Amino acid sequence: MNPGEICCGFKLVEERKIDEISSKGLVFIHEGSGAKLIKIENKDDNKVFSIGFRTPPKDSTGLTHILEHSVLCGSDKFPCKEPFVELLKGSMNTFLNAMTFPDKTIYPVASRNTKDFFNLMDVYMDAVLHPNIYKYKEIFEQEGWHYELDGLEGELTYNGVVYNEMKGAYSSPESVLYRKITQTLFPDTPYSQESGGDPDHIPELSYEEFIDFHKTYYHPSNSYIFLYGDGDTKEELKFLNDNYLKNYSKIDVDSKLPSQKAFDKPVEVTIPYGIAENEDNNNKAFLNANFVADTSFNEEENLAMQILEYILLETPASPLKKALIEAGIGKSVYGDFDTSLKQPVFSIIAKNGNADNKEYFKEILFSTLKELVDEGIDSELIESSINKIEFSLREGDYKSYPTGLMYNMMSLDSWLHDEDPFIKLQFDKALENIKKESKNRYFENLIKKYILNNNHSSIVVLKPEKGISEKKDAELKEKLKAHKASLSKEELNAIMKASKKLKERQTTPDTEEALNSVPLLSIDDIDKKAVKLPLEERSEDDIKVLFHDIDTNKIAYMNLYFRADAVPQELVPYAKLLTTLMGKISTNYTDYSALSNKINLATGGMGISLNTYGKSDDSKEYTPMVVVKSKTLMDKMPDAAKLISEIMTETDYSDKKRVLEVIKETKAYFESLALTSGHIVSFNRSMAYFMPKGRYDEITGGLEFYHFLCDLEKNFDKNWETISNNLSKTSQYIFNKNNLLISYSSTSDEYENLKKILPELTVGLNSEEPRYIKYDFPKLPGNEALLTQSNVQYVAKSGDYKKAGFKYDGSLVVLETIGGYDYLWNNVRVLGGAYGVMTNFRRDGSVFIVSYRDPNIKETIDVYDKMYEYVKDFSATEREMTKYIIGAINKVDYPFTNSMKGEAATSEYLRGITYEDIQRERDEILAITPEKIQALSPLMKDVMKQNHLCVLGNEKKLMENKDLFVKMIRVIE
Repeated sequence: MNPGEICCGFKLVEERKIDEISSKGLVFIHEGSGAKLIKIENKDDNKVFSIGFRTPPKDSTGLTHILEHSVLCGSDKFPCKEPFVELLKGSMNTFLNAMTFPDKTIYPVASRNTKDFFNLMDVYMDAVLHPNIYKYKEIFEQEGWHYELDGLEGELTYNGVVYNEMKGAYSSPESVLYRKITQTLFPDTPYSQESGGDPDHIPELSYEEFIDFHKTYYHPSNSYIFLYGDGDTKEELKFLNDNYLKNYSKIDVDSKLPSQKAFDKPVEVTIPYGIAENEDNNNKAFLNANFVADTSFNEEENLAMQILEYILLETPASPLKKALIEAGIGKSVYGDFDTSLKQPVFSIIAKNGNADNKEYFKEILFSTLKELVDEGIDSELIESSINKIEFSLREGDYKSYPTGLMYNMMSLDSWLHDEDPFIKLQFDKALENIKKESKNRYFENLIKKYILNNNHSSIVVLKPEKGISEKKDAELKEKLKAHKASLSKEELNAIMKASKKLKERQTTPDTEEALNSVPLLSIDDIDKKAVKLPLEERSEDDIKVLFHDIDTNKIAYMNLYFRADAVPQELVPYAKLLTTLMGKISTNYTDYSALSNKINLATGGMGISLNTYGKSDDSKEYTPMVVVKSKTLMDKMPDAAKLISEIMTETDYSDKKRVLEVIKETKAYFESLALTSGHIVSFNRSMAYFMPKGRYDEITGGLEFYHFLCDLEKNFDKNWETISNNLSKTSQYIFNKNNLLISYSSTSDEYENLKKILPELTVGLNSEEPRYIKYDFPKLPGNEALLTQSNVQYVAKSGDYKKAGFKYDGSLVVLETIGGYDYLWNNVRVLGGAYGVMTNFRRDGSVFIVSYRDPNIKETIDVYDKMYEYVKDFSATEREMTKYIIGAINKVDYPFTNSMKGEAATSEYLRGITYEDIQRERDEILAITPEKIQALSPLMKDVMKQNHLCVLGNEKKLMENKDLFVKMIRVIE
């Protein structure tokens, strides 16, 4: 096609080569409906489709968020209650979700299977354009909010999936802070509202407003359709036109986002957030500065500001980060440059500080930046930061999201505001100029322009206050009590009737006809053979090398695996601390700031972690390993090897001040994790009750490790010599040539590069014969309540099915799919109001179920305990079994990036998983029957009877259920 030509109702407006991502960009307009569409054509078989709408919120009731959930609960063409869940159960998707932003809502899907890709497009297009929300008010009540009342004498309460999700989100001070940033900077625009929904305001939303919003904004004329990958563009356009867009005529939708007029002077606000009565409120404040930088549609300055944020705040060498930490403003300092808003925002955040230090925070912030402008930024820091950002852009390895979805979100930053959608993808010219001008005070001038001389800014202080959560809970209780008292008997009966009607809809199974409407692949569409990851065992200088022959586009992915079970038991927590410190503190030859620059000049990233690899055939066996990861261009491998060697063998553990800074930063990170990802903390803790591997993981990364850090910080001066000596000793135990295994990914021709650098890489390693230890850690009491100020719970229950006499096979992968997206989803999420629930069966024998942002405790545990009854009575048609098989195969067929292929192959090797095991698992999945699922009922019963329970959540709620627990622990000190 040439620009101006029309294909299937779509007029090609522009065609452009995007060399940076080896793609061609096509811009279309659908002439009849006014829908805007871009396609990024390339050879990537992981195809992406997304339809998005510009959705400016009018208030903080969370309307846009509730609508995002609700349109996926059935539509004209796919009338079952949750086609979204049916797709999760039985499609080959590589991504399936929906996302609400402050100014847009997007519905992305991805798949490598062409037939599946069109099926996903079909369901999503019908969902957004013809949802069942007009037919069933209960969808709004389930996903948004509704009253619950059990009998005329019962207590009136709120429930709803988004309501509970946002109660969880508002339990995290970071979440509260990010919401306040946009409120302070954009008071006259929709960005001042909470698009996700403020729990205090969600119940103000009416069903009529909800429906009216969909009528107004969910029209093709207000849509942004995105296609990516190696699919046939004409076939995709034809599908969209013939099945959907040809039925619409263009209309005017007033959804443009206004710009905020620049401030005459900065805004300053102090906001309280809740902490527990018994929690120490010292150094729990957040001090934050924000600056509006209108760079969205200036490709060069936009990229330059991202690099500037990295320079100032993202590395140990970052001068602003260093200055704020050394001044004691915060234990953790980080930044953000948010380009997803119409007017991007540059933010500086100091966490775990003192609210009374607001003026000192401003003084250090501005004096440091002024000094950088006056004296200049270190040229090596600038060069290394540009190198790091450029490497990330060119690699395009986003891991958690398909590459096409990341490009979709990047394009929307400008496209949503009627600007060039490819600004952020065509970065070569901008990058070239930034490199050239960086020697001419380029970044110093950006600091002056967008920070020092910018009044469109805000200072936000988040101040801890005891009793806020309890006060709000009491006020809500009184409010609902008063509201109930104001209602007539007829009105109360109406609430109970509506609640009953909702429950009836939730518990009534879909008809077979409705379920069959959701498109499904056939077993014939599935490859019967498992993918074999490349792995070849080699030996170089008596070191085992696992070589992965992959075309990595001239990037060397090299991971060094050191056995860590030579570390004495009393030093095990130091193994984790060691990995946290390495690369962030100085070596005997290089200051930590200069070291950070060298890492970014020589590599595209380096990371050091402590991982455990459980044996697939024995739940008691595991191997802890310190993994040194690196990725670098082939010609930089010698430089990378020198650096890695220096960090492993010459790190200076006597730098008292810097070690304490990193300990404080790590401790602050765990506190955030407990409030934002409580499910991870709770299920890991539950598995420490019975799994040796789980116990090790808890000591080196869970709540126990956090308390270890708290003790180190509290007694740091008194115990400093011991801490320093323990770190040095632990390093000697780990970094031993006899402990080493290397995993290396490249082409065969490039393997020689590894052989050349090996002497440099291993020269300083300890070579004594290691003595490996069988650890015997003290047992935990089990069944614990982890108390926080969270407004929701994370309920975890786990067990060991091998202890119960069962073995791993592919049927457990199918049970994961069935349980996770059927029984547990319906009972914990749909009926219980939790935001999510998941289950996982592992080869080592461990299994867990955990809920996410859950208003309940006992009710959820009861659901877990009765899962065996559901499994015992499980029945399914042939079509349903096909769906579950496809969903299970999809779990084991996740597409890997180049770096992930080598890591996954090495993980399987270390865990003793062979290709034959993987193929056998696949065969077992493909041969599953309802009877084989039923046979797993005793497994579920026995595992839940083991009663390994851990719940992280609201202190008051947990205290009310203290009979369930052996021990109550306050998480945050």
